[in-house]
Amino acid sequence: MLFKNDSETYQYEVERTAEGKILKISCEKSTRAPSIEYDPLTMRVVIEHLIDIPDAIGLTFSQVQDYDYDFDQTRILCEIANLYSLLIKKMDLFSMQSLSMGNPECQKIVPSRYNFLRTFIYKTLKEDPIAAYVLVKREMREARIAKEKRLSDALMKCDDHYISLLSYIQQLLEQTTLIKKVADKLSGYEVGDRKLYDKVFTPVIKPNFMYTKLLATYPDKGEEIGNYMVGDTEITIFRLLDSVQYVYHIIPPEFRLSEEKYALLSAARDIMAEHKPTKEEFVEPDRMREVFTNVGTDLLRELSTNMGIKLTDAEQKQLSEILVRNTIGFGLIEILNQDENIQDITVNSPLGRIPIFIVHAEFGDCTTNIFPTKTESESWATKLRLISGRPLDEANPILDTELQLPGASTRVAAITAPLNPTGLAFSFRRHRNKPWTFPLYIKNGMMNSLAAGLLSFLIDGTRTFLVAGTRSSGKSSFLGSMLIELMRRYRIITVEDTLELPVPSLRRLGYNVQSLKVSSALGLGQTEVSAETGIRSTLRLGDSSLIIGEVRSTEAKSLYEAMRVGAAANIVAGTIHAASPYGIFDRVVNDIGVPATSFKATDIVVICNPIKTAGGISRKRRVLQITEVRKEWKNDPLDENGFVDLMTYNTVTDQLEPTPELINGDSDILKEVAARIKQFAGNWDAVWDNILLRAKIKQAIVDYSNLVKDPEMLEAPFVIQANDMFHNLSEDVLRETGSIDSKVIFSQFERWLKKEARLRQKA
Repeated sequence: MLFKNDSETYQYEVERTAEGKILKISCEKSTRAPSIEYDPLTMRVVIEHLIDIPDAIGLTFSQVQDYDYDFDQTRILCEIANLYSLLIKKMDLFSMQSLSMGNPECQKIVPSRYNFLRTFIYKTLKEDPIAAYVLVKREMREARIAKEKRLSDALMKCDDHYISLLSYIQQLLEQTTLIKKVADKLSGYEVGDRKLYDKVFTPVIKPNFMYTKLLATYPDKGEEIGNYMVGDTEITIFRLLDSVQYVYHIIPPEFRLSEEKYALLSAARDIMAEHKPTKEEFVEPDRMREVFTNVGTDLLRELSTNMGIKLTDAEQKQLSEILVRNTIGFGLIEILNQDENIQDITVNSPLGRIPIFIVHAEFGDCTTNIFPTKTESESWATKLRLISGRPLDEANPILDTELQLPGASTRVAAITAPLNPTGLAFSFRRHRNKPWTFPLYIKNGMMNSLAAGLLSFLIDGTRTFLVAGTRSSGKSSFLGSMLIELMRRYRIITVEDTLELPVPSLRRLGYNVQSLKVSSALGLGQTEVSAETGIRSTLRLGDSSLIIGEVRSTEAKSLYEAMRVGAAANIVAGTIHAASPYGIFDRVVNDIGVPATSFKATDIVVICNPIKTAGGISRKRRVLQITEVRKEWKNDPLDENGFVDLMTYNTVTDQLEPTPELINGDSDILKEVAARIKQFAGNWDAVWDNILLRAKIKQAIVDYSNLVKDPEMLEAPFVIQANDMFHNLSEDVLRETGSIDSKVIFSQFERWLKKEARLRQKA
């Protein structure tokens, strides 16, 4: 039974969800941290409540932080509550009369046994069931020892009766999940030591100013295989010894604050929650975040003064960031987005009981210790509607948009009922906050320098490209890296339904680029233009390179119209989901309905795909093929040798390797490019020499970056500078010598590169 003080301190309610009943206990009046693991009073309170709610599926304590115990842990506690109820119903078995068996001779040994059983049932079983189990075994052992010393048959019969009762209780306890889990760990156990509970009960913790829950403890059967910091957030990667899963374990600053800071943030959040950002404010997220950060800083300063809490400037800044992140922001999704190792973030439904999953650049697919709640998911959905201007409801159960968050941008896909019968779910595709470059891809093994040199030559030759691959193959990022290879003197028009290409970065880097946003293939906003119309409009916007974010549907017909019209003067490129050159043809021609003759407007196909390790756990992104599409075929390019590989991936060497066709100059596309350049026309050796020159230059950038330990030399600003230098040197040498002398060009380029590397090293 609950004592009066307990009932006043621990207020409880039962929340009924679709899955079942959740016991919620408020501990705000308690001076003790609610912990089943370490506090016997907390365990007793829970057991006594669960006696009345034997079918509970979850348990939550609310204090400055919320402590959630999941279904399995709650059911363990329910078993103890049910055992208590069973023993209470059989209390007649444990009465003084039953223990004495009506024999006056036994009266002298009954009181101590009666007191033991009453304490065991009413107190020990509820506060410390592990200790209760150990004490029952010890009591039974002592009763047997006592029996062996008896001379009286009556006393021996009482001993037998008492031992049978204890054995009955022991068997009941041994049937519980709790005792099964700790039975092999009881050697050397001391009554009152609660360390074993820590092996069974691990709450998911959530500060009450935020919605996300976090499993703060490390996995019990986990081997640490990685550890690093993202800002002030600790990241630890574990390999589970009894599973193929990896765990991405995060401890953000939200979960390392003092109690007074939690109280301060809770008060500030309640005040800031009164202001609901408008649609107009969400249109400029950077500006809105700046305003709310200033408001939050002032609010925290005022509240801390009133509450007598002293904060340094650094503490104020940290708390302000946390406050904004958990009010108008996207919570811990923002911290995940700041980790450059993360590629994808998946939030599955039903929310609250399922962790977030991520794809890590080094460790692949990982589960996390983050549990978003239904309330938080609804908040995300509202914000995404305001940011995108697109609906997300039963009539429109899919929303696809982009999101700018601190540290990086991300593409977001959200689904809801009826498409997803269990409610909201999200997928966040993180984009690197800086554009990818060819030297970066050489560094991380996506492709080698020869492939980079070949593609550089073809891009300057204004070919038409399709970058293909499966989902998460890196198609869009690779297409973005190709834009870095375009000379800044040419105009670029991009067409996307979800803004993934690095257009803002290109603008900052001096590119003449115009971005067009069209409607999503999954749903049409009320004021959005279709992708087909958007692509057609580019043909009226003047001489430009045309870049299509992704080819999905009927807009492919317009894309091929643009290819046929614009390929002679400008690069036209896009991405498409397919795993091979013929897969692209099959999708474009047979599925979408582009005429086979129009497909011939495609010059080059680049296939990107993840490669798995032999164990199947890890994977790495690679360019697998660079293929040209020839024009002398009628019906089927596969049967009529319409596809010619220029480079293919070798699994043994983990490298793209040139095919005999490339080495021998048997490439119609390269010959066509050469035919327009006086120095290359009819001279395959000169073409190959220039491709190798470009490859050497890309590799030199990587080598000097490694030499001076300056990774920024691989980033877009320096790579563009290097590309400009290459083109200028090529023009200078041509003007001075009348030829494109690769040795002279590379010598001068390397001299410039060495000088730049030294200057950067000194800086």
